[in-house]
Amino acid sequence: MSTRFLVLLPAPEAEWAKLPPEEHEKGQRAHARFNKELAEGGHKVLFAGPLQPSAQALSMRPDGHGGTTVTDGPFTESVEQIVGFYLIESDDRDGVIACCEQLSSTGDLIELREMQGD
Repeated sequence: MSTRFLVLLPAPEAEWAKLPPEEHEKGQRAHARFNKELAEGGHKVLFAGPLQPSAQALSMRPDGHGGTTVTDGPFTESVEQIVGFYLIESDDRDGVIACCEQLSSTGDLIELREMQGD
């Protein structure tokens, strides 16, 4: 039975924005290789994509009175924000981990989470 994995890509947005175009191109090549290795390993990318900057996020919390408080921006101020993700389906957990390790070795931070079963 296949399992779904969520690959979260945290990164320091402010630093990423300051990088020269060559570094952005290097990152794009690393992700192209990641996609190729996933496909070659029989792992199916269900969906992937970058996210808008965290400053454009909406955060919602219970207000303690049965309602919700909505604020602009992420939940916490931190150095790293989630900038993109992959949703992968595979029956080979070790293979997914190996692909993620390869991508991480090129400079990407990765948080790999297995989705709970249905």
